[in-house]
Amino acid sequence: MRFGLRSLLLLSALAAAASSCGGGTGAARDATKQTGVARVAASDSRVAAAEETAVRPFAGKMIYVVVALCDNVNQGIVPVAAHLGDGEDPAGNLYWGALFGVKTFFRSRPEWRLVSEVKNPSAKVLERLVFKHRRADAYLVADAYRGAEIKQATADFLNAASGNSMETFKVGAETYGLSRGAASHLVAYVGHNGLMDFRLSFYPKRRDEARRDAVILACASKNYFGDALRDAGANPLLWTTNLMAPEAYVLDAAVEGWLAGDSGERVRQRAAKAYHSYQNCGLRAAQRLFANGW
Repeated sequence: MRFGLRSLLLLSALAAAASSCGGGTGAARDATKQTGVARVAASDSRVAAAEETAVRPFAGKMIYVVVALCDNVNQGIVPVAAHLGDGEDPAGNLYWGALFGVKTFFRSRPEWRLVSEVKNPSAKVLERLVFKHRRADAYLVADAYRGAEIKQATADFLNAASGNSMETFKVGAETYGLSRGAASHLVAYVGHNGLMDFRLSFYPKRRDEARRDAVILACASKNYFGDALRDAGANPLLWTTNLMAPEAYVLDAAVEGWLAGDSGERVRQRAAKAYHSYQNCGLRAAQRLFANGW
């Protein structure tokens, strides 16, 4: 039984690492750094409104997670097994419904309670989950973007990180903002590093003075997202320096540290320990893989 579990963990890790960074090109990174700009596509559902919807700021802590589903066809990755790399099937997707995907992993965590599960909340998002922390006064909202919409997922992550997203979610009769109106906020991106493959035509500028921390679990995200995150005005709580498997145990470790009020360095150490625990890659190697701050 021990061999079976270790084998399963290894296969999952290898698949995730391979899928996350197979098609990256230095040219895309260099082009992005030269321009330093990006026209972020507006979110397909909320932008049309000329006026902002009034939302009540949540008094606790808000975490918004953008997940770009793994996609063998539409992303520049080393292909994984068909059921893991189907960007139209969140249930079996490597980054969502698989063993260490966001949905499966967080549903298994005793600290979190699933509050709602919404299918197709927008044309580009196949599923939305809302979790409530059992001890902390916190919500975690995760969106599963179609694999073909990775560019939009990247854009929407940056919109949220800069305070320009008009995304909201409902709990009972209350409507809360996921970017604007959220004073205590963590925004995360999980998936393939699409900036290896494409450019955005501009980066959104910081809208307000609210502090927003960012977690970017994608290969070499510090190398590719730096200019965008500076323009967004978000604090890089956790990002990566090399190839990695963007699986949910790292997100969980970072979120728990953030909720506990840990320093950025302590969050980095939590992430490294979690990564080593599941990947058995060596703690020092895991520590070098993750970075905090600029």
